[in-house]
Amino acid sequence: MHETDKIWMNGELVDWADARVHVCAHGLHYGTGVFEGIRCYATPKGPAVFRLQDHLQRLENSAKVLYMDLPYTVAEIRAATHELIAVNGLPACYVRPMAFYGYGELAVGTTGNPVDVVIISFPWGAYLGEEGQRTGITTKISSWERIGPNVIPHAAKATGVYLNSMLATTEVRRAGYDEAIMLSADGYVADGPGENIFVVRNGRLLTPPLSMSILPGITRDTVIQIAQDLGHPVEETLLVRADLYLADEMFMVGTAAEVTPVRAVDDREIGLGPVTLELQKAYLDTVNGRSERWSHWLDVVEMSPSPAEA
Repeated sequence: MHETDKIWMNGELVDWADARVHVCAHGLHYGTGVFEGIRCYATPKGPAVFRLQDHLQRLENSAKVLYMDLPYTVAEIRAATHELIAVNGLPACYVRPMAFYGYGELAVGTTGNPVDVVIISFPWGAYLGEEGQRTGITTKISSWERIGPNVIPHAAKATGVYLNSMLATTEVRRAGYDEAIMLSADGYVADGPGENIFVVRNGRLLTPPLSMSILPGITRDTVIQIAQDLGHPVEETLLVRADLYLADEMFMVGTAAEVTPVRAVDDREIGLGPVTLELQKAYLDTVNGRSERWSHWLDVVEMSPSPAEA
């Protein structure tokens, strides 16, 4: 992990090394936190955060599901995000806002614990590798099921939920694959550990519905809107593992993964086709400011001048 200069923590900019929490913080023991993964891209207009407002609204929604009252508004966290990116001086970065129950009481209940809010920004390249974005990744269906909606609410991007994802990721990477695919308890395709899934078959673009206990992904929504604007109808439908084996094309999407083609599922080869490449190009052109068609999703950061320029 590449350290940067500052981290925003409970309303203050602190040095990276000084951004600490107590070992008795409730979130450390019970996973009682919510977070977002957001990317800021270097565009011709300067650093621009992709769909920042939508990400921060989802953060607030996630907190609400966890009975958590955020001490800052969405507008305040947006302003803090801009401030942090500017002070760290990064033209492109990954942004991680996070809220969690801090140090107070150590009972399972959260009464008596403050809500701490932090924002981190740091450089981060292609999550599944640049080669994977070009030629596709290998995937394996994990033995770990995606948790059900009445076990932990899938609509919340909660820290504790990602133990489920960690187990699936670790299992398949130890077996030599790039990424996992997770099924629901009923055996339907859910998602990846940190990505949503799309399949192209017989000219149709298919993706599992939110009822499969998947996170309502910002990138998922972006790709659906771009695909429909480009004339590709999208159908939310139940998929089984054989639908992946027999797909004409398949790709995974997420803020970290962006749009990554899948070239194999359980050692069944899948083609790298034109629909995937078209949507990948449209997405990357959008987030990098090379296309004006969906430029309303870019939140440009005003960078502070350096002391030499001031």
